[in-house]
Order: sequence, then C-alpha cells, then structure tokens
Amino acid sequence: MILLWMVNHNFKQSISSAVIFAFCIISLLLSSGCAIIISSATSDMMEDLSDTILDNDDLSMVKEGAPAYLLMVDSLISKDPGNKTLLSTASMLYTAYADLFVKDVDRSRKMAAKALNYANKAICLEKNNACMLKAETFEEFKKIISTMEKKHVPALFALGNAWAGWIMANKNDFNAIADISHIEIIMQRIIELDETYKDGAAYLYMGTLATLFPPALGGKPKLGKHYFDKAVKLSRGENLIVKVLYAKLYAKMVFDRKLHDQLLKEVMAADPYVAGYTLLNIRAQIQARELIDDADDYF
Repeated sequence: MILLWMVNHNFKQSISSAVIFAFCIISLLLSSGCAIIISSATSDMMEDLSDTILDNDDLSMVKEGAPAYLLMVDSLISKDPGNKTLLSTASMLYTAYADLFVKDVDRSRKMAAKALNYANKAICLEKNNACMLKAETFEEFKKIISTMEKKHVPALFALGNAWAGWIMANKNDFNAIADISHIEIIMQRIIELDETYKDGAAYLYMGTLATLFPPALGGKPKLGKHYFDKAVKLSRGENLIVKVLYAKLYAKMVFDRKLHDQLLKEVMAADPYVAGYTLLNIRAQIQARELIDDADDYF
C-alpha cells in the first residue's frame, strides 16, 4: 500500500531539519520515561510522516531523503517495540522504498527481510497464535488466518504486503516463490473481512497473483481481470498503479492491445495528485509511458 501535497519550495528545503528536530524531541521524551504516555502520539506522528512521503511528487527527493527517515523509524521501534501501529507502518515503508528505489539485489533482500520481520512482530502482538506463521504447515497457516477478525486487517495487510515484497526480493529462490499461496490466503481473508481496506488493495494483489503466470503454468487471466476490475472500482480509479498492472499483466497476457493502450492512456491523462497516492501515481505514469513506448514490439 504514502502521499502529501507539495506546499512550496521552502517546505522541501526544510523537511530534513524538521524531521531531525522532531526526532530529537521524541528521543528526549522517550528517554525521560514518558514512552507510555506518548506512544500513541508517536504512532500518529509516524503515520503523518508516512502520508507526507506518499503525497510527495518528487521521486528523487524521496529516494534521497527516505533512508534517514527509515533510520528514525528503527530508533523509535527500539524504544517502543510493542507498538503495533509503528511496526506495521515501518513494514509498509521499508517494503515501498525497496520496491520503488532499490535495485541492488543484496540490499533489496535485507530491506525486505526487515520489513517482513516488523510485520511478523506486529501480527504476533495482534494474535499470540500468529507469531510463527512462516514456520507453520500450510493447513495450520490457513486455520490461523481464518480466525483473523476485522480489527486485525491493518496488521494482516502489512504482513501480506511485506511477505510479497520478500518473495519478489528472493524471486530466484524456489522456496520463496512457493510462499505465493500464503499471500493469496492472506489477501482473500482481508477481502472477506473488509474488501474496501486501502481502497480495495487486496484485490490488486489477487489480480497480480492470478496473472503472474500463463494459464499453462496455473495462471487464471479471467479471474485476474475480475480482481483488477474490482480494484479499479474500489479505488475510484485514483490509484493509477492498478491500471498499469492491469495492462502489464492481464492485457499483455491475453494480447488485448486495445485494452492495454486504453488503460495506459487513462493513466497518462489522469491527475496524479491524489491524497495517499501521489508518489505512486507519479511512478505509475512513468511506467505507463514505458509500456506504451514498448507496445509495438510486444503486440
């Protein structure tokens, strides 16, 4: 599943100093025995900062500045390791940063592992029988996931998101690829509990999983199309990455040039400045242009 409206040039220049100042204040409070009192405030602040990153329209700025922010998140977690919201937020941020900006394989794997570790800790705090999900048999895993309730959806989504990122970072490892079925179970449960969570993001995962492989290898394009259509509807078309993946995975798989071009043209024509999606939408438009430019070579 981070965005903020760019206010002005001075705001961009002052972000680093503002974050450092906030970090210093928080550190002083945490070290003075006020951790319990400000735990909620810390979580709220981290969510606000996450929104600030996701609402930013400057990919280069985020790429250069986010690592310092991630270190700050690590520090806050070390002071408040039982903060479920903070752990889930950190997991989402590490996964997003690695996916968007990290090309080095070893570094990507390290970040993906940290994201998954944070997500595992968060879900463990939510349900004590979910502390060793990755080590459970598949049948036991499904049983535990089936007992999750609506209140567990945020932590459950963070887990599925981080696990998917970990699989992609280790895509050359057959054992990692075998975990894809776990992501499907997680996202299906989220749909059962709250299909509208994060504007139907679970459907985007389900559509992606259904179209990762051709039909001969188990792919289900017809089902994938259904999931992508649901994701577009629930996101009101505001999450442009949905249409990019719809075109890239489904339309190309079934050689539907008309749908492929239509989806990508809609992405290019859309206003990327949408609260919660700006950063990802800017990236989606870049990918859409690349896919359009390469279309003649594929179809």
